[in-house]
Amino acid sequence: MLDSLSAGVSGLDAFQQQMDIIGNNIANINTTGFKAARSDLADSFSDTLEAATAATSNSLGNNAMQVGTGVTTTAVTNDWSPGAINPTGVSTDLAINGNGFFVVQDPNSSTQYVTQDGTFSLNSAGYLVTTTGMQVLDNTGKAIQINNNSTDTAAMQSYSINTTGVITVNLSDGTSFTRGQLGLQNFQNPQALVSAGENLYTNMANAGPLAAAGIPGSSGLGTIQSGALELSNVDLSSEMADLITAQRAFEANSKIITTSDELLQDVVNMKR
Repeated sequence: MLDSLSAGVSGLDAFQQQMDIIGNNIANINTTGFKAARSDLADSFSDTLEAATAATSNSLGNNAMQVGTGVTTTAVTNDWSPGAINPTGVSTDLAINGNGFFVVQDPNSSTQYVTQDGTFSLNSAGYLVTTTGMQVLDNTGKAIQINNNSTDTAAMQSYSINTTGVITVNLSDGTSFTRGQLGLQNFQNPQALVSAGENLYTNMANAGPLAAAGIPGSSGLGTIQSGALELSNVDLSSEMADLITAQRAFEANSKIITTSDELLQDVVNMKR
């Protein structure tokens, strides 16, 4: 009876975690570049009541007798499949068509992060930055600054970013030049990345990064689409179905606990 109690409690814990994950997925259905997560479950260690024995010339042997002790969460993994690309018309909004992450840097601490949220803008100094002020890095690891060269007498009139991340600046005198090229990073095991909030990820070294940020469209990396953003890849229909399943499983495990409690109460009452 106590084993059924502990098994029921483990079920409550596991399915509460699953509902927490589903709730977070649904909450981020409109978060740019968000990747849905899921929990992976496995049975817990089993109590062995009788060990298995091998067959002999006089006996067929015995099968093992085991009783499970519940369920446990073995992993929480992200679905890194791309979300839909949504055109915005804003030239600094960037989406990745395919694999890869933008590399950004805290201008104060130089700490680097990766993100798939391409909601960028130009700050007062002309640096391409995230909504929280992180500087976007080029393929050489330098912060991207979109402006005219210090030797130019003409003012910057416009700029464009092509599919391979090349940034072209157009000047008021009709000339143009290349200001730099975006770099993308990718990982052998993106599941090792750790969310730092604000759509940023850390722990890149343990995820197996490329030796250096690569050029979009090469080395298995996706291309850049300017004037667009990657939407969340959360499937609301699937999440709602999973939520119903998790809720019913939670209820079933709570019933195990109440039933075990009633049996224990019957045992206690036998003394009266």
